[in-house]
Amino acid sequence: MKNFFQFLSEASASTAVQQAERMGLQSDGHGGWYDPRTKEFVAKTEKGQLKFYNKRQRIGQQDPAQTDKENRLSQTSYETEPTQQTSSAQQEPAPQQEPQAQQPKEMVPPEVEKTKGTLTVAFGRFNPPTTGHEKLLDTVAKSSDDGDYIIVPSRSQDKKKNPLDPDTKVSVMRQMFPGHSEKIVNDPANRTIFDVLKKAHMDGYTNVRIVGGGDRVKEFEKLSGDYNGKLYAFDNVEVRSAGDRDPDSDDNVTGMSASKQRKAAAEGDFKSFRKGVPASMNEKQARELYNTLRSAMQIKEGWSLWEIAPKFDWINLRENYVQEKIYQVGQLVENLNTGLVGRIIRRGTNYLICVTEDHIMFKSWIKDVSEAVINSNTPSGVPADQRLVGTDAYRKYAETMVPGSSWGTQFINKYRKKK
Repeated sequence: MKNFFQFLSEASASTAVQQAERMGLQSDGHGGWYDPRTKEFVAKTEKGQLKFYNKRQRIGQQDPAQTDKENRLSQTSYETEPTQQTSSAQQEPAPQQEPQAQQPKEMVPPEVEKTKGTLTVAFGRFNPPTTGHEKLLDTVAKSSDDGDYIIVPSRSQDKKKNPLDPDTKVSVMRQMFPGHSEKIVNDPANRTIFDVLKKAHMDGYTNVRIVGGGDRVKEFEKLSGDYNGKLYAFDNVEVRSAGDRDPDSDDNVTGMSASKQRKAAAEGDFKSFRKGVPASMNEKQARELYNTLRSAMQIKEGWSLWEIAPKFDWINLRENYVQEKIYQVGQLVENLNTGLVGRIIRRGTNYLICVTEDHIMFKSWIKDVSEAVINSNTPSGVPADQRLVGTDAYRKYAETMVPGSSWGTQFINKYRKKK
């Protein structure tokens, strides 16, 4: 039964929303309200009340410096400031707000007969795969019902954070983890976690279980829960942690990561790199992977650690972001955890607000995004039917590469400051 204070709280929240609607304000998807005519950020919901402050903010532009009061209002309850820095990895400042996605409107998944039970899924970059990923795959298998699970490597590829192309990555994973070989999926259609969940829905699964690293749980919980009943329909969506990783640990499992492997490859340190390759691969195979990775990364003199392994050089990543050398408004970026690709419509303190082609809004920490590679001389992972000249699919794909066309400019113009 609700107590008196709960009723007061809910009444206040309702009052704030009603007041904002009467004033014609629109929500920015994360507690803020702005004037749709001037695009000026004018208010924020604070403890159920509509509070007006920091009117200097603008939609589509970087936030100005915040006051102490604004910082306190933005701080989340479960994040803590780092107390000290470690020798091998620089701690990143606590995010101001938990990334949240704006729910799409009027989305209804197709009705499908539910003939299967629970599918357990792991979606990740695996670039490159390491001994640490072996723990994840084993956890997925143990968490599954009757061995019904799949491992889905993302299609992300760039020479800095995702040097291995999808086909090479899948081939290496099947060699590294022979016990899970048949469960590793190589499907160009699985570009995002949503693609995987929608396919599971269409295949008739009643429930889905997502397994990921401890640092990915909150993000997957938010996204998968928000869109259940919109993009797909499951009776239950569960997100389970495969355990936390310690970047400072000397353990070859809990302390190993793809970032460490890319760092070792860039530094020409095969001895350290070998520690992150499972015993299922011999010395020759490990050396081949090392050389393949270095070749794909196109290592040159003057390379920057913050570009290939940002968790080990947070300070320089942050400095380049603050100086607006990276991640500009209107730029197309990819969330490396979920595969979602969208254009930046607003720059936060240490996060970006982006929108996909399907008008799905999402937020992402700057350490978890990469410039989206649309057209390059490397394998793109784009399905063949989108490269057939003369088809609607090809036209739609081509439009994403042309500034000033299609959905991108239309959506950005919606948030552009009017003169």
